[in-house]
Amino acid sequence: MHTPHKPATAALLALTTASALVLAACSDPGATTQSASDPNGAAASGGAATTDVTPFDVSQIPTVDEIAALVPDEVKTRGTLRNGASADYAPGEFRASDGQTVVGYDADLTRALAKVMGLKDGTTSHAEFPTIIPSIGTKFDVGISSFTINSEREQQTNMIAYVQVGSAYGVAQGNPKGFDPAQPCGKTIGVQTGTAQEEYINKLSQECVSAGNEAITVMPHDVQTSVATKVVGGQYDATLADSTVIGYTAALSQGKIEQIGDVIESAPQGIAVNKQDAALTEAVQKAAQYLMDHGYLQQILAPYGAEGAALTTAELNPQVND
Repeated sequence: MHTPHKPATAALLALTTASALVLAACSDPGATTQSASDPNGAAASGGAATTDVTPFDVSQIPTVDEIAALVPDEVKTRGTLRNGASADYAPGEFRASDGQTVVGYDADLTRALAKVMGLKDGTTSHAEFPTIIPSIGTKFDVGISSFTINSEREQQTNMIAYVQVGSAYGVAQGNPKGFDPAQPCGKTIGVQTGTAQEEYINKLSQECVSAGNEAITVMPHDVQTSVATKVVGGQYDATLADSTVIGYTAALSQGKIEQIGDVIESAPQGIAVNKQDAALTEAVQKAAQYLMDHGYLQQILAPYGAEGAALTTAELNPQVND
């Protein structure tokens, strides 16, 4: 799964205004940020605009010396923890109202981890979702971008669990297409490329055909906002995305998209770290566990309505059933 929830951003206002879509499309894909806004509501460094979300103030999180001692020299010397995220998947990662600044609970979490690890900052840069994991260890130190933990990803990278998220269908307000989650065969369903939902819906389509029913028309897009726009516009019957994504999108669009049916396929999401970097993996894992143990993770998630997704154990490469 790659996931949304509650307040307002340029990325998700794209669901309701064409101008926001243009803004998101024209934004700088290499933009980085520290947070949506400072604790006092002022613009973040670099001129980033504030959003309707007031993120948790991570400056109050202390450095933990024994965890900071685990940080590799290269990262320690640089002083920043570099995160790669596909910034079109609120509330985990999306762009602020300036169309460039990357915000969301994963961006906030990156900064919180950096604080615990004794670093000056944690930055989040946009990258297309399928390119993030191959760039970990070179361009990025970590990938915190709503990555569902599965066996394939655990073969490619170390995965540290931090939230548990399911999938949900979203439809246009009032379900004008009459979409039934129990009967998806023959329907047109939009998903984000490279996500667990894309894999799930393609398998479901194969099951439809095997049962003698019409295949699902699966419509993948690089960004979830494009999918949501097609659903609102009536081109697609539904979208399948992380349950947090659907709930957040519904709130932002003032009901123009709504969840239908129950949450399915619940699974942990993880922080990806280079499999060859045992030291950084240990530092990140222990920093994540510290945030969980002291209630900081829930506080980071809460402004986005996602506190219920917080895990209590930062398990490394947990056993999963694909």
